[in-house]
Amino acid sequence: MSFPEFCFLVLATAAIAGCIITLWSRYIVHSAFGLMLTLIAVAGFYVLLGSDFLAVTQIIVYVGGVVVLYLFGVMLTPPDLGERSVPRILVVGGFSVGALVVLVNAAYGIKASALSGYDAAAGGTARGTLIRDVGRKFMIKDDYLLAFELASVLLLIALIGAVYIARRRGEAVR
Repeated sequence: MSFPEFCFLVLATAAIAGCIITLWSRYIVHSAFGLMLTLIAVAGFYVLLGSDFLAVTQIIVYVGGVVVLYLFGVMLTPPDLGERSVPRILVVGGFSVGALVVLVNAAYGIKASALSGYDAAAGGTARGTLIRDVGRKFMIKDDYLLAFELASVLLLIALIGAVYIARRRGEAVR
């Protein structure tokens, strides 16, 4: 067994263990840590594929943002809400829509790869996204500069909104 295969097996085991912890944990904070384990394992898959930019983005955005948001939601929710149940039709409908989206995306991906002439069996390899390449794209004013600036403004607005929501009603700004 080669080193990349061993790393893949370790990461796959960690991702599956994190999923199991997330789904079957009795405590929601343990569930959040299971989600964090799964997302870090996915970042490890990106490293194995040679895409270090996606790995770093996965850790910063998902582990650093989504899991922290999840934990803040838990901490800011009052404990006296009581039990709530979701109607069965919504659960079945949600899974059905999700399965349909996955199938349509898979069919489109198969069609797109067939039209592109890419032959994975012939040994074709895709080059990973390097952080250096992404930085060069952002420095060229014609390509992605406007999208980068719009994303930064959107993140600033989200940060201001989060501070506004987290501030208690009637509490003065210091």
